[in-house]
Amino acid sequence: MLPRTLLHLNVKAKAKGKTALHGVSKTTFRVMPTDLDVLMHMNNGKYLSLLDIARFEWIARAGLLQTMRQRGWYTVVGSQAITYRKSLQLFQKFTVETKLLGVDERACYIEQRFVRNGEIYARAYVAGRFLKRGGGTLPMSEVAEAIGIDPADFPLPDDLQHFASTLRLPSTRSAAPSVWHD
Repeated sequence: MLPRTLLHLNVKAKAKGKTALHGVSKTTFRVMPTDLDVLMHMNNGKYLSLLDIARFEWIARAGLLQTMRQRGWYTVVGSQAITYRKSLQLFQKFTVETKLLGVDERACYIEQRFVRNGEIYARAYVAGRFLKRGGGTLPMSEVAEAIGIDPADFPLPDDLQHFASTLRLPSTRSAAPSVWHD
């Protein structure tokens, strides 16, 4: 995984240039033998790994990586949901399209699509959080100020507000007992 990430950051991201935060970032991949499962199509877990690479490239191309490094910030996935529509096969070329959909006080919400020949094969919604290397979570207002954007320019669509509230777990400082109800 790391060599693929480095390839995209050091070579491909630089060659593609900048991406606006409102724009769609496109990251091209090819299904490799190490991406396959026993059914000989791309493994469902590999999709998530490639989403990470595409998001990281998007962060770099949007100019956020330098600010994050200077401030000791990093991103994590808070929640995500993916729907698979068609299988990707060995050596097929495809693109992961990444777009920022909106922000709330806790996270930024991104849609990512696996696209081949203009057709969506899978789609994911990802809630990303910003953390400090020294510990703690950053409010999106602080992130927005640091990168020079107005959160009002990225309103969170109603369906994503519902997604966020449905999947949210209690904070790490609160109890979260595993209790199943019949």
